[in-house]
Amino acid sequence: MALMIRSVPDTGDSSESLYHYEPSLAVAIVAAAFYGVAFLLTLVQWARYKSWVWLTMVVASAMEAVGYIARCVSSQNVSERPIYVLQFSLIILAPVLMAACCYILFSRIVFLVVPREFRTMKLCWVPPRFITPIFVGFDIVALLLQLVGAVMLSSVDSDDLDASQKMDRGKYIAMAGVIIQLIAFGIFSVAAARFNFISKRFSNSIDERFEASGKSMYIVNGLVKKKHWPALLRVTNFSTLMILVRSIYRLIEFTEGNSGYTNTHEWVMYVFDALVIFPCVALYIYWHPGKYLPYLGFRLPKHAR
Repeated sequence: MALMIRSVPDTGDSSESLYHYEPSLAVAIVAAAFYGVAFLLTLVQWARYKSWVWLTMVVASAMEAVGYIARCVSSQNVSERPIYVLQFSLIILAPVLMAACCYILFSRIVFLVVPREFRTMKLCWVPPRFITPIFVGFDIVALLLQLVGAVMLSSVDSDDLDASQKMDRGKYIAMAGVIIQLIAFGIFSVAAARFNFISKRFSNSIDERFEASGKSMYIVNGLVKKKHWPALLRVTNFSTLMILVRSIYRLIEFTEGNSGYTNTHEWVMYVFDALVIFPCVALYIYWHPGKYLPYLGFRLPKHAR
């Protein structure tokens, strides 16, 4: 993704391009099609399972789809700033919302699997009831910083006398957002991977606990829930890894500056962003949280906490 404008080579046109390369319309169409289908299926599953808290993923997948549709338009109008800013901002910010989805799912899995008396800092390094507020809080800060940085970077006019200074400010603000996301997400990734192993000791007691309480874990709102919640945990761990890879790529991109390899070669963005992030949407279509978790409202019922 280009972070600075320059003249389009080989055209002789006086208009300036907002890209450091000739953007591919064909690849943008493929990305838009895949993310468009993923968004529609995510929307259908969200309504089917009444998984209201999963609205965050619906919005994130919509941002990716609209972002790549806008990129199709932008690739044919390389000097049009509004459409460039739109696609740049949406593609940059969507994975931040997907990270919030991972935080929410992990917290809900912990509440499902771990008996109340074992939900301590020793188990997850963070009190389970604070997992979502703490990590989503960091996510919001990271999102706002990346949004401000992305808008500043994509709005710089090359005719400005202080264009270079504006570019640097935008780059550093965006980098700060990515660094905050990386630190928070790195800690979360280790905690989630660790929980994948320690959660096994609670697996056999889940059915007994719910039967003893007189509640059915597997029938909620008329929908039967599957028992194989470890599959959902593995998908969440994999999505976490993919988002982490993408965040490292974006940090490298911002660090390299406008003349770096990642900013002057389009394939890098498609491989380390579009391709890496797509499973974070697509896998949840099949392994949808609504198939495994009993409660997916915006707040957990009191008896489930």
